[in-house]
Amino acid sequence: MSTILSIGSAVPEFLHRQEDILQFMYRIYGLNEDGKRKLQFLYRHSGIQSRYSVISDYTRPAAEWKFYSPSENLEPFPSLEQRMIWYNKYAAPLSVDAIRKCLAGKCRPEEITHLVTVSCTGMSAPGLDLQVVELMDLPKNIYRTSINFMGCYAAIHALKSADAICNSTPGAKVLIVCTELCTLHFQRDASTSNITSSLLFGDGSAAALIVSDSPANSSGRPAKGVRLGSFYSEILPKGKKDMAWELSSTGFQMTLSNYVPDLIEEDLSLLVERALKKSGLEQDAITHWCAHPGGKKILEAIYKSLHFTNGHLDASYAVLKEYGNMSSPTILFVLQRIMAGLDYRQRNKLFGVAFGPGLTMETFIAGT
Repeated sequence: MSTILSIGSAVPEFLHRQEDILQFMYRIYGLNEDGKRKLQFLYRHSGIQSRYSVISDYTRPAAEWKFYSPSENLEPFPSLEQRMIWYNKYAAPLSVDAIRKCLAGKCRPEEITHLVTVSCTGMSAPGLDLQVVELMDLPKNIYRTSINFMGCYAAIHALKSADAICNSTPGAKVLIVCTELCTLHFQRDASTSNITSSLLFGDGSAAALIVSDSPANSSGRPAKGVRLGSFYSEILPKGKKDMAWELSSTGFQMTLSNYVPDLIEEDLSLLVERALKKSGLEQDAITHWCAHPGGKKILEAIYKSLHFTNGHLDASYAVLKEYGNMSSPTILFVLQRIMAGLDYRQRNKLFGVAFGPGLTMETFIAGT
């Protein structure tokens, strides 16, 4: 078995309140008064209070914009090349911030044996993995791999990969870092998917340290962490067109239909049942639920599907409120919050679930 020993998280310097982003989007979309009222309703009922971005423009006067053109028609609108320039400038330092918080007091950089980088909002070669190796002065012979373009569930896939490495490599110390700069890819056309994306997504990074065996702390007792148990995932082909992520000349474009919460509500309970059965568990054995907060409606769909009554997804709602949906690092933000509140004197069982293009539903079970 492998253990998640620590998680570190980081966000860019620019904090934007949801109501301020709304004012920016009024201008982006060029809406009439009726359109503005509808957009205002969506923003006020999003469950999001604030989001972070590497872009300052969303709450600055047009004269101070640095990413978007301050012209009346926003031309020239940011190209894919410009968005990737910004990604390459900001993704690595943000990743390093999360990594340093993750490793502090737990592990020295030179002890890391494997590096797994995760992102779906920027790609290049050499890319984020080599930037992290250089900035953190990680071993030059480190085993590294990159998980790209898997979307919001990619962190669980990375945990699955780290667990496999640890189970096959005694003494492995695997560093995962998930970094997304979603706000680089907001689009100008007022389509349902673009409006939803501009409503939900923010920027952030999370790093996790997974070890093949749990080292002792200074008192000789096992260090605090959660042991990874089993993983289970399914693809829902009927939702293939309802959640997608594609490249375009003006950046990466998200398709996110209003049917996604319905699909989750309809199918999640059976998925959870099969995942628990694989581990020989019943639903009432789970003490903590770590759900990816893809949006308020998605969390509500999880509540309905699993027949929750109160407080089961408090950590997910809190992360959504403070950060929005940051894609892949988001579930690690939730897991970090849950781990910080665990009573390690008692038995804890965690169930994690995230969703992404496909429609893919990925889960993990962990415990103390």
